[in-house]
Amino acid sequence: MENLDLGSVKSFVDTLWVIDCAILVFIMQAGFMCMETGLSRYKNSINVALKNAADFGVAVVIFWIFGFGLMFGESYKGIIGTDLFFFKTNVAEYMTYFVFQAMFVATAATIISGAVAERMKFNGYLIITILATGIIYPIVGHWAWSSSYLNNMDPVNQLLTVTNEIKSTGWLTDIGFVDFAGSTIVHSVGGWIALSAVLILGPRIGKYSDSNKGKFTGSSFPLAVLGTLILWFGWFGFNGGSNGAMDETVPLILINTFLAASFGLLTGLSISFILFKKPEPYYIILGPLAGLVAITAGCNSMTSVVSIFIGIVGAVIAITVNEILNKFEIDDVVGAVPVHLAAGVWGTLAVGFFSDLDILGTDLTRIEQIKAQFIGVISIGFFSFVGSYVILKTLNYFYPLRVSPLQEELGLNIAEHNATSVEHDLISILDKQSQSGDLTIRGPQDPFTAGGVIGLYYNKLMSKLESSESEKEKWRNRISNEIQLAVKVQENFLPKRNLENYPVCGINLAAREVSGDFFSFYPHNDGVYFIIADVAGKGVHAGMVMAKASTLFEIMSRDKVDPDEMIYHMNNDLFLTKTGGMFVTAILGHYNIITDEISWVNGGHQPALLRDKNGKFEHVDSSAPPMGVIQQKNKSLYKINRTKLNGKRFYAFTDGLSESLDSKGNEIGIEGSIKIIEKNFNDDLSKQLSNIAKDVEKSSGKNKLSDDLTLIAIGK
Repeated sequence: MENLDLGSVKSFVDTLWVIDCAILVFIMQAGFMCMETGLSRYKNSINVALKNAADFGVAVVIFWIFGFGLMFGESYKGIIGTDLFFFKTNVAEYMTYFVFQAMFVATAATIISGAVAERMKFNGYLIITILATGIIYPIVGHWAWSSSYLNNMDPVNQLLTVTNEIKSTGWLTDIGFVDFAGSTIVHSVGGWIALSAVLILGPRIGKYSDSNKGKFTGSSFPLAVLGTLILWFGWFGFNGGSNGAMDETVPLILINTFLAASFGLLTGLSISFILFKKPEPYYIILGPLAGLVAITAGCNSMTSVVSIFIGIVGAVIAITVNEILNKFEIDDVVGAVPVHLAAGVWGTLAVGFFSDLDILGTDLTRIEQIKAQFIGVISIGFFSFVGSYVILKTLNYFYPLRVSPLQEELGLNIAEHNATSVEHDLISILDKQSQSGDLTIRGPQDPFTAGGVIGLYYNKLMSKLESSESEKEKWRNRISNEIQLAVKVQENFLPKRNLENYPVCGINLAAREVSGDFFSFYPHNDGVYFIIADVAGKGVHAGMVMAKASTLFEIMSRDKVDPDEMIYHMNNDLFLTKTGGMFVTAILGHYNIITDEISWVNGGHQPALLRDKNGKFEHVDSSAPPMGVIQQKNKSLYKINRTKLNGKRFYAFTDGLSESLDSKGNEIGIEGSIKIIEKNFNDDLSKQLSNIAKDVEKSSGKNKLSDDLTLIAIGK
């Protein structure tokens, strides 16, 4: 006992405490994975989980190569570290600190993952991880944390020989800025980068459509709640380990962490009862997490009563900011911006207002401390947001970060990771067909599954193409190439649906074996989506482009996407697809059978016609370009039209009608189309369209139709 070195024992205990806390922080990675997977839709669950695993490995490697050096190396004018790259040392305390900080940097990266879920390319996310963990986080960390912990390590002399002037501090530390465990440095930095990313990516397809009322349902709220509890558990290591030692301060840190989270949860629960008269799962998840983030900056320097207040206000701020983001259609899947950014800013500013100045030890007055906190929050926020936005915006110009609309609707599990599903099995078979060029191969068909229905109608297409023996060899190679496109976009011809209860009807007469025109209806309980389109071009290629456009319409109608948003995504997807210079004119919209309101957008198509009860027609023209001609930056390019029918009838048709010939051999035009529509007017929509088609075929005489004839009508 006489030879017992109490200093060595203390150093060992402190090191063991920090290592244990680092393990707790590592467990938070599993918490993030569960929470984000639970709040994301099932079709993206594999993608979200893999991002959480991948960003941890990438973050640690990048931090080891140069991130740690930028953050903790010898300071250049308090702005950036200049050594300790490819970090290595024999000092146990230093190794411990690296492990602990590596857990923190991984947390900052994972915050971004949840915000951009369900629509960002996997490789694009890894690039963001490198940006966050290798540049932005280490630099702002150097400003405030470059030596806050290392100076207190034992034995200090050993560390000084390794680090060379390790006492040099960042400029925020010099002015007295305090962020004990990272409300701003970790959480707000992740939140700022997440905000810039979601602004560039835009919202998920259909997230803010009127029919969806701003809500998408996650795959599993129980899993999300489990993730929240795991994060709560790991947060004791997050805040407790930041003390750097096991001493009398740790119990205060832990109880403050506990209370802020608990009262944050109660706040979320209370707000949900006030607003919805029932517990809202999402608010119950946001509440405790916001409380944890908010208390992180000052958990060592506040009383328990103040910590409760910090947690309550943090939860209120997070929920409020979440609603503001939804109002402006900024889509953050898991609430990363409200929780980590907004609550993190509040918690950091609260240090200046409520912390014990003696514990902070900055020798600043209350006003001076508040000023220092504001400077820190603003400078870190500006650097993180502007820096990441400029870099990501530039990158997005050369390498689009968002997946295609079809991939997004199909789900990133399949699109990014080739996960097995009925649809994937069909695509695999079609891919085999495209490689072999053998049109006798058929896909699986089953009327009781989505993939089976697609296979059924695809098989009909293949049979139709194969039936003409004289043309088969001529078109074989060309068809094989076109199928390549069809495979990648999950080609299908839509099944007929029971539309007896909807006042809608359509007809299509193809002038060629493979038509470039199409129409479709997608019914819901309250109404029906509709589209009529004409692909510029002829032959198989036009048919394949048509099939892609119809597939995009199908999947977005299923999710009740607003017409203007639908045509926005269809346009950009067709623009980016190599379609041999082809484009698509279309009118698509939605008819609400309850309100009798029809809304539609026109992409370079023939004018829509509205016929009133007295037989008078109104032309509704559009100056918007066809789909696939120019890339659209926002939804404003295609204006949405709205009107209540109130006895009116809506007509839309392809140029197969307006360019049909009269008895003198002249094109009838729009006015002639109106005349033939009015001539055959009938209370029975189906009979009217059938008679119109007969008239057009009759006028063409012995000559077959010069162009595909497609016509739809909506109205009672």
